[in-house]
Amino acid sequence: MMKHTLLFSFALLAVGSVAAAEEDSGKNMDPGAAPAEAISKWQDMRFGMFIHWGPVSLKGTEIGWSRGQQIPIEEYDNLYKRFNPVKFDAGAWARTAKAAGMKYMVLTTKHHDGFCLWDSGATDYDIMATPFHRDVVKELSEACRKEGIAFGTYYSVCDWHHPAFPLGSPGGRTKKPHPDLKAYDKYLQRQVTELVTKYGPLVTMWFDVPQVYGADLGIPMVQKLRALQPDLIINNRAYAQPGRKKGFSKQRGVGDFDTPEQRIGAYQEGRPWETCMTICRQWAWKPNDNMKSLDQCIRTLAVCAGGNGNLLFNVGPMPDGRIEPRQVQRLKEMGEWLRKYGESIYGTRGGPVKPGQGFVTTRKGDVVYLHVFDTAPDEISLPALPRNVKSVEILGGGGSAEISRGSDTWTLKLPAARRKPIDTIVKITLDASAMDLEAVDPPTDFRGAKASNVFQNQTKNLGPAMATDGNPATRWATDRGTESCWIEAQLAKPTVIRGIEIDEAPQYVGRVEAFTVKVKTGKGEWKTVAEGGKLGKFRAKFDPVSATAIRLEISKASDGPTISEIRISR
Repeated sequence: MMKHTLLFSFALLAVGSVAAAEEDSGKNMDPGAAPAEAISKWQDMRFGMFIHWGPVSLKGTEIGWSRGQQIPIEEYDNLYKRFNPVKFDAGAWARTAKAAGMKYMVLTTKHHDGFCLWDSGATDYDIMATPFHRDVVKELSEACRKEGIAFGTYYSVCDWHHPAFPLGSPGGRTKKPHPDLKAYDKYLQRQVTELVTKYGPLVTMWFDVPQVYGADLGIPMVQKLRALQPDLIINNRAYAQPGRKKGFSKQRGVGDFDTPEQRIGAYQEGRPWETCMTICRQWAWKPNDNMKSLDQCIRTLAVCAGGNGNLLFNVGPMPDGRIEPRQVQRLKEMGEWLRKYGESIYGTRGGPVKPGQGFVTTRKGDVVYLHVFDTAPDEISLPALPRNVKSVEILGGGGSAEISRGSDTWTLKLPAARRKPIDTIVKITLDASAMDLEAVDPPTDFRGAKASNVFQNQTKNLGPAMATDGNPATRWATDRGTESCWIEAQLAKPTVIRGIEIDEAPQYVGRVEAFTVKVKTGKGEWKTVAEGGKLGKFRAKFDPVSATAIRLEISKASDGPTISEIRISR
């Protein structure tokens, strides 16, 4: 997976003449698109398994990226000689995905390190050269079909091992002595053709990190794949988009869907998206890696669906071929939840209310599913929809509920005593379809936010507004090495508040070591209402104060602070 957002810019600078030629030659080419029915069927699935695996699992470091960094290149490139995952059972992997409620699977057939998990006629650097000597892609594709799981393949466009690809390890930042991009293109096209023709039909071809592989080569390659399999869905990382000077996240014109990585995408209807995210911290297996709680896993899935996106959830199998038992158990727990509440995820689309403070909505036909998390207030306000409510019930045996309707808002009372762990799902049946309703913004306590620092200036994805959007899956992030910073949020109107809640993003808890919380009074003065050391999940109550803004000042941090949510209490 791509880890360094500046890598693509570096690659373009390193081979600037190639990029310029690509921009000119790729302007008038059309890569085509997958049929709308194929994309809709993929969206209906909503939940898939991503798998990053290879000889690097023997070392427990990151796949591709650790080549030439944590592991010397010569050692890394010879790990395959010791790779013998005798406990690999393709059927067990497929059954785990099925038990988790996943509807499709995407396997990293070749990562940036160039090693191939199938019997490729284009190279000897593949699984057949290992002591294991079994075609993993073949076995897994067959097992998935047996279990009713759609199968797809990940294929890294860059190849830091192949001598013809211009860039190499570490991290795609070095130049090869004898690059030949056209020769590499022939190699790449031969391999992706093998994947489609030998192991297809595939639900998706998932490309990654094109670097200097531009539109002049990538578009014909995609056209060829679409000719081989017209309903093949292709992501937005198949080639470097002409004219773009940043990474894959800007490639909205490429492929059939966007791929927000390690974050949940923003609500959008015009173009499908799929969040790719790890169940632990690392993509490849790492001993004792930090694993997400069931709460985090379920919320991530629900918020993806509420934003009208899919979740491709990654596991990294161990060197013996097994998916780590604790990861299997967590996935099975997700599956148990989906067996109870899957109707609110599968086959739905996001909306008709965009993600709000502690809730998201999904819809299917004449039903709106309101997913309520523990960060939501007891009274949840929704914009009034141009429909009448026929019934309201809490899924999972929670009984009925009532919505009071005003001129502009619907209000649902849902006190803590009536809520379920993780996600309380309220099924609202309307008197007509909800599918043609335009998605509307939720009510909000805030009208804007600003901060002293944003991670690599990614204000859209990691800016201060992400900490006040009511979405626990988004976050405001600061640059690595940031030791002090501040975030300030303006209230939508002067509000009497009695408390504040601040959450560090779960995977970054502990970075904040000293902080102060202030509110701006109606007189325009800043008043300190709380302070502390470690932040984590911070909760504070104080005497009522009429405020127009709140401000978190972090005076000491061990690394760049990352805040997922700031909420006020009335």
